Amino acid sequence: MESHWGSEIVVAKSRVIRPAELDGFAAFKGKEPVGLVTYRIEGPDCEIVTIDSTSEREGIGTSLIDAAKGRVKAKGCRRLWLITTNDNLNALGFYQRRGFRLIALYPNAVEASRKLKPQIPMKAANGIPIRDELELELELLG
Repeated sequence: MESHWGSEIVVAKSRVIRPAELDGFAAFKGKEPVGLVTYRIEGPDCEIVTIDSTSEREGIGTSLIDAAKGRVKAKGCRRLWLITTNDNLNALGFYQRRGFRLIALYPNAVEASRKLKPQIPMKAANGIPIRDELELELELLG
């Protein structure tokens, strides 16, 4: 967690979450870990808290989302949702290509998150200021 997220905690919507304590799936190439998704279920909703892969465009992220989606549907969840930030352009495209829809914008929410997790940088590697949280969801009907 720390190498990918800068800390053992994730902060979104003013909540501190410890992904290592959550359910999830790992992807492997042979014995080498190449991806991880963590999630938490609350009633009919399931939140993807983290998703990582060591390389892009190899189907790792898609496989992780599919695994989580199958598990939480079997547990009765009707909605899969997540929070990302305004700078995360690759993730926004990735999620939307997999059927997720943007449903909420939380302007300047990262300012409050930095009070709980000061390691959050002011700017992303792509130069975009990190300010807003975006909520995406995928309905799991049927």
